Amino acid sequence: MEQMKDESKVKGAMARAEKLSADQRKEISRKAATSRWHSDIPAANYTGTLSIADTQIPCAIYDNGDRVLRLIVQREVVGLLTMNKKGDLDRYLQAQNLQPYIPEKFKNKSLEQATFLLKINGKRAFCYEGEDIVDICKMYWNARKAGNVLLPNQQQLADRAEVIITALAKTGIVGLIDEATGYQQIRAKDALQAYLSSILLKELAAWVRRFPEEFFIEIYRLNGWDYTGTHFRPSIIGKYIKDIIYERLGPGVLAELEKINPKNEKGHRHSQHHRWLTEDVGHPMLAQHLYAVIGLMRISKTWKEFKSLISRAYPKSGDQLSLF
Repeated sequence: MEQMKDESKVKGAMARAEKLSADQRKEISRKAATSRWHSDIPAANYTGTLSIADTQIPCAIYDNGDRVLRLIVQREVVGLLTMNKKGDLDRYLQAQNLQPYIPEKFKNKSLEQATFLLKINGKRAFCYEGEDIVDICKMYWNARKAGNVLLPNQQQLADRAEVIITALAKTGIVGLIDEATGYQQIRAKDALQAYLSSILLKELAAWVRRFPEEFFIEIYRLNGWDYTGTHFRPSIIGKYIKDIIYERLGPGVLAELEKINPKNEKGHRHSQHHRWLTEDVGHPMLAQHLYAVIGLMRISKTWKEFKSLISRAYPKSGDQLSLF
């Protein structure tokens, strides 16, 4: 008799499960998993708030013993990109037309697999790593560049992604989270040195063109200069590059570059700074920053307007933290 009751319960549960939508089943699984993990959820070591495109996003530092994680709350990232905090990014990442552009970290992954569950100020939160937001925005940016990929309802997401990515890039997210949480005050010097070592070479690399011609064309346009295409440019452009590129590329990067690539007695450097950047980290970092800078240049009418935008999007150390 008891066995018949058990079988009846199983059949009833299976019938109820069949009536549930895929989203409902996923939500039930998530709540069950979260409940199981409740006692094991680690707490953030440091917390703070980032201001990006008028959106306040809680962020945190968590040292898991192997590395220091810089995290931002997933729900707020969804709101930042979609202007709607309901749900998660799964439904956006499952779009078939976007599959060639999905960041590798998110391919065929559930929310639990792609995020960290952390206690922030006593509350549980699924968190992305800080750099994930840039990769997600680049997904829409790259799809738009490919042409005829985005659906009409995805165009506004691409517009929003462009605003975010020009305000924030991988080169700045580490320093911004450290500053917002106060972690930069206690960050070990060897951690910063390890970060710089991943970006900078110990020996000079061969010259390869790194600055696209559009970068220089925009500098000339914004200053009202006639562009001739010559490589003999005004000396002030070198100061511009130092200001808008290397001083904003990442914590300590310019200081280290000037140490390994110093000026000679005539005031000239032996080589361009970019030749000291590593291929796997340094050059992608430079390209990402250049891409964002050129985007700000395109939407500016004057050099003064551009400088105002870049100071808000990529503040130097000590500048105001609010990005947009």
